[in-house]
Amino acid sequence: MANGSRQAAWEFFGTELKQRREDAGLTQAELGLRVFVSGGYIGQFEQAIRKPQLDVAQRIDGVLRSDGIFERLCRKLIDDPRYAEYFAHVVELERLATRICEFAPTVVPGLLQTKEYAGAVTLAANPFKTDAYIDEVVNARLERSLVLEDAARPEYWVTLHENVLRIPVGGRQAMAAQLAHLARLMRERTAVVTVLPYAAGAHAAMGGMLQLMEFEDAPPVAYTETSFSGTLVDDPTVVKRAQRAYDLLRIATLSPEASLTMIESAAEDYRRCAGTT
Repeated sequence: MANGSRQAAWEFFGTELKQRREDAGLTQAELGLRVFVSGGYIGQFEQAIRKPQLDVAQRIDGVLRSDGIFERLCRKLIDDPRYAEYFAHVVELERLATRICEFAPTVVPGLLQTKEYAGAVTLAANPFKTDAYIDEVVNARLERSLVLEDAARPEYWVTLHENVLRIPVGGRQAMAAQLAHLARLMRERTAVVTVLPYAAGAHAAMGGMLQLMEFEDAPPVAYTETSFSGTLVDDPTVVKRAQRAYDLLRIATLSPEASLTMIESAAEDYRRCAGTT
C-alpha cells in the first residue's frame, strides 16, 4: 500500500472511531480511560496524527462493541510484508517523530544503511530467501531512510558501539562505503553520530539496541529489539528509565568530532585493505 493511500486509510480509521465513540455517548477522555490511554491519544487517533498499537485497537473494539473492525483495520494497515509484524508500527512512528535517539551495539541503524550494507545484513539473517525477497526488504529499508531527507526531518542522534565500525559487514569495500556514507551524513548535519569506544569499559558492555522517539503532541516511546522480536514501550515510567540508560551511554561516548575522525579512519583502513582509494 502506497504511503498516500495508507494515510487515507488511517484517516478513515480515525473518522470511524470518532463516529462510533460519539454514538456510544463517550468523550475522548472517557474512552481513553477505558482502554488505558489518555483522551489526548484518542483525539490523535481520530485525527490520524498517531496510530494505535494493535492491543489498543482490540480494547477499543471491546469497549465500543464494534465487532473487531478496529483490530482488522489496524492489522491491515500494519501488515507490510517488508517488515516484521513487531516492527511495522515503529516505521509509522518514525515518520511522525520530531526527535529520534538510537543506540546501535552491533550494526549500523537501518535509517543510515547503504544498499550494499543492508543487503549483507538481510542476507545473513535470511540465507534461504530468494533474491527478490532480499531486494524487497532492502528497498523497504532504503525507503525508511527517506524520512531523513524530508524538510521536516526529525533530529537524529545516534550512538554507535565501536563494534559497528570493526565488524566488516558485506566485506571491506562495502564497509568503506558504509562508513563514508555515515561521515557524509555527519558532515551534512543530517545526523549527530557519536561512538562508544571499547575504552569506555563497563559502559561499552551495556544493553542492546534501543530507539527513543519524541513527538510534537504525544508522549515519547521506546523501542528495543533482539534478533527475533521487538518491543515498543509507551509506559512513561519505563520510557524514562530507557532515556536515562541512553543518557548514561552517551556521556561515555567520544565527542562528535572525535567520532567522525574514528569513523573516517576506519573507512580508510577498509579502503586500503580492499585495495581501493
